[in-house]
Amino acid sequence: MDSGQNRNAGRGNGAEALGRSRFYRPTGIFGGLSGKLLILTIIFILVAEVLIFVPSIANMRVRWLEDRLNTAAAAAIVIDGLQPVELPRPLQKETLMATGTRAIVLRKDGTSRLLATAEMPASVDEQYDLSDVSQLTAIRDALDTLLFGGNRIIRVFGPVGGDSSTGVEVVLKDTRLRSAMLAYSGSVLFVSILISLFTATLIFFAINRMMIRPIRRLTDSMQTYSDDPEDPARVLVPDEGRDELSVAGRHLSAMQTRLQKTLKQQKNLAALGLAVSKINHDMRNILSAAQLMSDRLVDVDDPMVKRFAPKLLRTIDRAVGYTTEVLSYGQTSESAPRRRRLRLHELIDEVRDILAIDPDTGIEFVEQVNPDLEVDADSEQLFRVIHNLCRNAHQALVAFADAEPDSIRRITVSAHRIGSVVSITVDDTGPGMPQKARENLFTAFRGSARSGGTGLGLAIARELVLAHGGTIALVEKPAAGTQFRIEIPDRPVSLDDYRSRSLHEK
Repeated sequence: MDSGQNRNAGRGNGAEALGRSRFYRPTGIFGGLSGKLLILTIIFILVAEVLIFVPSIANMRVRWLEDRLNTAAAAAIVIDGLQPVELPRPLQKETLMATGTRAIVLRKDGTSRLLATAEMPASVDEQYDLSDVSQLTAIRDALDTLLFGGNRIIRVFGPVGGDSSTGVEVVLKDTRLRSAMLAYSGSVLFVSILISLFTATLIFFAINRMMIRPIRRLTDSMQTYSDDPEDPARVLVPDEGRDELSVAGRHLSAMQTRLQKTLKQQKNLAALGLAVSKINHDMRNILSAAQLMSDRLVDVDDPMVKRFAPKLLRTIDRAVGYTTEVLSYGQTSESAPRRRRLRLHELIDEVRDILAIDPDTGIEFVEQVNPDLEVDADSEQLFRVIHNLCRNAHQALVAFADAEPDSIRRITVSAHRIGSVVSITVDDTGPGMPQKARENLFTAFRGSARSGGTGLGLAIARELVLAHGGTIALVEKPAAGTQFRIEIPDRPVSLDDYRSRSLHEK
């Protein structure tokens, strides 16, 4: 069977290794976060450049037209000064070639005068007034020229200087305008690409240094740790920084350390469970033999023996029952409580007798329970709960006696009924519950208040109380010591139980 288990374990390890092999590190510069960040940075910068380019190309177009208009205005003023002499035809052509226009018209004092013209077009495709150009209109006209222009006749007019009564109007073809705009766009695109690459490279190395490397270090640590979680050398050594990744590294390191402790505890628990199962098997045989021998004590006529024989028999019976239920606790389940109404003071008397407190220790056991008080509970399970609490209190007081020999050492068990709930209090005057035990209260193998303890007593007590639908809690008290309160509610009374109780009372 062991070899079969080893083979199964080998298959399990192989499956785990296969599962881990699916988590691979991205290869290539564009496979990881840094490469994606580089691409996104370039894209974002290009988008920003496009948003900047649109108004800039519109302004460039307006400036280009204004330059042509100003050049034509300078020529128009000179020509206008020659009145009434008309400019010769060859000189008109040279003027038009110099200004890059086909016609120049001077508007002055409400009249228009054609100063120079070459071949006047039959029609004009577009007209633009530079006296009042909005940004939105400039962007629209620029995109129109850039996408659809190049072979259109346009008419441009605007004021000369700051004089609104004098203006110049020119007619020209937009071929040169579109060529200038394309050249400007190419320059902007080239500069944008350079800026994008340069900026993205700087961001890439900066982010790679500040973020990608630490993240890669965290992922490598996770993968290495998952290969062998029990190896302390695989725990991440965190950086001493204040940024988020450093904090995440410290949390990861702390989590790996806690997980190692938990795995170690689980391993110890598994070994302990196997050992307990073996010991439990032999202990049951021993107790069964002791039970048979104890049965013979009932026939002895000695008064002392007759007094203690029933208690001894009940104690051995409980021990046999405990060994039977040890494995039930290992399976995280206790047997369902067999509840009945019982007198609580009789059960507490048994707890006191089992404790067998030595009078020389100076420890008092005080019982403050009304003899008529009844509780609806499983007698054996409730006995275990109260016995565990009283035994812990007794052990704490015995240890406390060495440190404080003059202190008052007392265990007080009190109880009272509030409606359908019986409240039981176990109080002692010992040193109190340590902080570590408070943090892991009712946790098996971690909630012990003394060195060498297992904490099983409180864990079992809580489970048994919860099975009764009750509660158990540590009560804060101003004086020194430890106090636990147990509350056990009565079972809901069914109609049949109510009738039987009524008949019994009659």
